[in-house]
Amino acid sequence: MKGLYPKYVKRLLDAVFAALLLAALSPLFLVLALLVAARLGRPVLFRQERPGQGARIFLLYKYRTMTDARGADGGLLPDAERLTDFGRALRRTSLDELPELLNILKGDMSFVGPRPLLVRYLPRYTPEQARRHETRPGLTGLAQVNGRNAITWEEKFALDVRYVDTVSFALDLGIFFRTARAVLGREGITGEGEATMGEFMGSQET
Repeated sequence: MKGLYPKYVKRLLDAVFAALLLAALSPLFLVLALLVAARLGRPVLFRQERPGQGARIFLLYKYRTMTDARGADGGLLPDAERLTDFGRALRRTSLDELPELLNILKGDMSFVGPRPLLVRYLPRYTPEQARRHETRPGLTGLAQVNGRNAITWEEKFALDVRYVDTVSFALDLGIFFRTARAVLGREGITGEGEATMGEFMGSQET
C-alpha cells in the first residue's frame, strides 16, 4: 500500500472517529451490555484472538450472541443450537460488532479492511490469500458489501486482496455507505445452510 492516505491519514481518521463514536454511543453500550447479561449471561463480551496486520495476534471484542449450552458429552452444542433469537437480532443489526470500536481505537483494527478471521486459518491460506494481512483488518470491508457471508471463501479473499491493492479514501467512503445499506437490508448474514459462515478449510491452488 502506497500513498499518504493508507499510511497516515486512515489511521488518524480511525482513531478520531472511534473515540467520538465510543463517547456518543456509551448509553447504547450500557443498554446492550445489560440486555446481553440478562438474556445470555456473563461474560457480556466475547473475546477471541484474531490475526491482524502482518498476522500479528490481537484480542477481538464483540457482544456475545450465543449461550454456553453443552451436550451430554460436555462439549458445546453446534452454533445453530446455541444462537438465540436475541443473538440473531444482534447479528442481523450488526450491534454485536460495536465493541470492535475499542479495537479500532487501540490500533488493532480499522473501520474498513478485510475482516479479522480465526487464527487457525493462517496456515490454510494460499500466498495470495495471505496478502489480506497486509493492512489492518476492518469492521467492514469489500466482502461485507458484496455478499457478506453469502459468498464463498475464495470470493471473500479475492475481494480482500483487491481492497489491499486499491485502498483509498473514496473507496472507504463508498464501503461505508454500502455497509449501511447492507445492514439495513439484512443482506448475507449467514452462509447457505449455516447459522454462521462455514469454516474455511483451505483452497486448492491452481
